[in-house]
Amino acid sequence: MSLPTPTRRLLAAAALATAGALAFTGCASAPSDATDATGAAGASTASGDFLPCIVSDEGGFDDQSFNQLGLEGVTMAADALGTKHIDVQSQTESDYAPNIQSLVDQGCTTIVTMGYLLAAATGEAATANPDVHFIMVDDATISADNVKGVVWDTSQAGFLVGYAAASYSTTGKVGTYGGAQIPPVTLYMDGFARGVQYHNEQKGTDVQVIGWNPDTQEGQFTGNFSDINAAKVLSQGILDQGVDVITPVGGPIYQGAAQAIRESSKPVALVGVDTDMYLSDPEYDDIWFTSIARDMPKSISEVIQASASGEFDNETYVGTLENGGVLMSPFHDFESKVAPELQGELDDIEAAIVAGDITIETPSAP
Repeated sequence: MSLPTPTRRLLAAAALATAGALAFTGCASAPSDATDATGAAGASTASGDFLPCIVSDEGGFDDQSFNQLGLEGVTMAADALGTKHIDVQSQTESDYAPNIQSLVDQGCTTIVTMGYLLAAATGEAATANPDVHFIMVDDATISADNVKGVVWDTSQAGFLVGYAAASYSTTGKVGTYGGAQIPPVTLYMDGFARGVQYHNEQKGTDVQVIGWNPDTQEGQFTGNFSDINAAKVLSQGILDQGVDVITPVGGPIYQGAAQAIRESSKPVALVGVDTDMYLSDPEYDDIWFTSIARDMPKSISEVIQASASGEFDNETYVGTLENGGVLMSPFHDFESKVAPELQGELDDIEAAIVAGDITIETPSAP
């Protein structure tokens, strides 16, 4: 069944209930000290020998999105278990393998690796360390007894947001772009674009998607998840084409889009990804339209706690609309600006996706 609007809002709020309250630590590529849930150095585990750890992708733990949510999940698990954790921040892709090895060397028993780009390094480390459990976020390609993939079908929530964006747009043009052309990114973009197409089919509109073609899998990307200026320039180019709703997919690159919107002479709505960005980054609350969200902290925390209790398995976790792993965030300040009938249409579409009556065409489906 479709989740009623109040339930969906509670889920969105819960996902970020503790965001911003944590003290995050920025570590060098190969640190030697453990950090606890409050960021203290040199701490040891407080619950037997279990030690959960995490390594970021190049976006860093202060991205207010993907990596931050992963660290929140590790911290939630450590707090629940009464233990410490170690977090290691990657600056470039060359940091991935040595960062993972540093965590192995420090006795980490469960290591969360954040992002598709860490898959190769994670697979090698898992083979070399069969007694260590690895939680591979945003990738399910590693076949090993000690690796569990944790992924989310964000195309489902993206489809809802794309439909809503098409309904809201007055220019008949909406846009999206990514940090890198990899499945976890294009999955968002495919869902968004397919939702726009569905609106066109149902309503007889002709809303265009600038920046991504889901049929040819061609579009625009910044090339990384850290260059805010590149995202700003790319966003400006898209906005110049008449776009009035834009969805940047790639952690902190949304900041470039937000800056471009601030400097634009026309009103433009911004779509967040990974979490309810209205709650995560209130600086832009006046332009957050909605978000394509996923409950990353809860999912990661539960898998870590299962590892601690001896119930770890290598079956991939897939977050969906049905299990609450993905969701469309509330409209917040835009609620009075969308069509009164839109929420009811979205509820019906969500129910159809869950029932399998609507399928979303994407080669990046988990």
